[in-house]
Amino acid sequence: MTTQTWIITGASRGFGRALAEAALAAGDHVVAAVRRPDSVADLADTYPDDCLIAPFDARDVTAAPGLVRDTLDRFGRLDVLVNNAGRAVVGAVEEVTDAQLRDLMDLHLFGPAALVRAALPAMRARGAGTIVQMSSQAGRTSFPGVSTYSASKFALEGWSEALAGEVAPLGIRVMIVEPSRFRTDFNAADVLEFTEASETYRDLLAAVRADMAGTDGRQEGDPARAAEIIVSLAHGDEVPLRLPLGREAVERISGAYRRGLEEVERWAETARGADFEGVPASARPV
Repeated sequence: MTTQTWIITGASRGFGRALAEAALAAGDHVVAAVRRPDSVADLADTYPDDCLIAPFDARDVTAAPGLVRDTLDRFGRLDVLVNNAGRAVVGAVEEVTDAQLRDLMDLHLFGPAALVRAALPAMRARGAGTIVQMSSQAGRTSFPGVSTYSASKFALEGWSEALAGEVAPLGIRVMIVEPSRFRTDFNAADVLEFTEASETYRDLLAAVRADMAGTDGRQEGDPARAAEIIVSLAHGDEVPLRLPLGREAVERISGAYRRGLEEVERWAETARGADFEGVPASARPV
C-alpha cells in the first residue's frame, strides 16, 4: 500500500488511539493531535520516524492551520484527516445549559469544520485525500437524554454530506463513521458528563442515565477491529459516505430509516397539500 499521512484528533485513547496504532502498523505516518502529549509518548517512542505528536485542542479553531502546516513540514503531504475528538453530555433538554450545548458544538462541529478548511488546500493541490468524520449512531437517530450529543452529531453529518458533494469532483472523499457502542472510554466516569437530575426528569431519564453510566467496559464493539476497517477503507479505491459500525448501529440506523420512510408515506398527501395548485415542480441542480 502507498504510505499515507494521517492527522487524528483525540488520539490519546479510544477510537483515536486505535486508529493511530492501526495506521502506524500499516506503515503510515500519523500526526497524533492531542491535548496531553504525554498520553501518546509511547507511540512516538515506538515509531520515531512515523509519528508526530502535536499539542492540540480540537475546539480551538485558530489552531487548525498550524496543525496542518506542521504536518506538511514534517511529512510533506496530508492524505487522511480524522476528526475524532469527542465526548457526550447526558441530560434532558431543560437540564442542559447553553454553555454545555455550545461546548459540544465547538468540539463536534466548529472545530472539525475549521480543521477541514485548513486541510482542503493541501488535498486539492494533490487532487486526493480522505476526510473521516467520526459521528455516531446518535448522529442519525436520537432518544431522550442525549439531545445535546445528537444535535452536535446531526449537525456534523449534515455539514459533511454537503462537503462530500463539493469536494468529490476535486478527488477528495468524505466518510462519516457512525459507531454503536465500542469499548472505548466514551462511557468512562471521567469522560461522560451528566447534568444534575431535576425533579421533573429524574424518573423519566433514570433508565437512560443508568444505562449510559453502567456500560463502560461491557460494550460489544472492538475499537481495534473498527480501526482496521477504517484504515483499510482509507487505503482502498472507494469509501461509503456513511459507515455504520457494529451490529447495533446497523440495526438501529436501519430501523430509523424505515420508520422515517413510513412516516413520510403516511403523511405524504397532507404534506403535498401545502403547495400552490398548478405550479410546476421545482427543477434543482442536485
